Amino acid sequence: MKAHVSSQSLWRIARLCTIRSQRWERCYTIMKLRSDPVYAAVAEALAGSSLPVLDIGCGIGLLAFYLREAGYKADISGFDYDPKKIACAQSMVARSDYRGLSFVTGDARQGLPECSGHVVILDILQFFTPQEQSALLGAAASRVAPGGRLIIRTCLRDDSRRFRITVAGDWLAKLTFWMKASPVCYPDRALFESVLGAAGLRVRLQPLWGGTPFNNHLIVAERE
Repeated sequence: MKAHVSSQSLWRIARLCTIRSQRWERCYTIMKLRSDPVYAAVAEALAGSSLPVLDIGCGIGLLAFYLREAGYKADISGFDYDPKKIACAQSMVARSDYRGLSFVTGDARQGLPECSGHVVILDILQFFTPQEQSALLGAAASRVAPGGRLIIRTCLRDDSRRFRITVAGDWLAKLTFWMKASPVCYPDRALFESVLGAAGLRVRLQPLWGGTPFNNHLIVAERE
């Protein structure tokens, strides 16, 4: 499996989008897939595996489609609280030749779909309270199979300038209605080391800034 996919593959995904204005949504999708380093980072973390994937907070399913274009063949399930995004993801699957992709609506605070494989959580932890974060991480860790990984991208709470810029950017996004919800609590490094370590996972954290000023990090927790 390749971590980076071709422009032709990215446009193949973008052409499936039909929510809002088709032209605007397709342009946004191609820009997001090209500029955000998280898709290639997840593909690289999953390289060589044949385990299924559960994507918590999947949105319209861009990660699943990217992984298919990168050559990942195992089943991928997406889970998100926004029924409009799930409906879009389902319609994109229906218009494609991708197989083994499924998307369902649900609230992660109320429980997660059953899975034994890899679990991915991208950019949603800041919308949960500390107690909810711990519960979600514990539930996600319990669905990681032997040899599987829990892969997370999040902003880490620290005293850096990047963190302050991230907070300001998130609040601006909320004020301009780009984001529906306000940030509640940004996790810190200790949360992942304590909760995931206690769940028997080996935890590794690394910056994943890309070309942005934000304090994003990639957390990969593996069950041996």
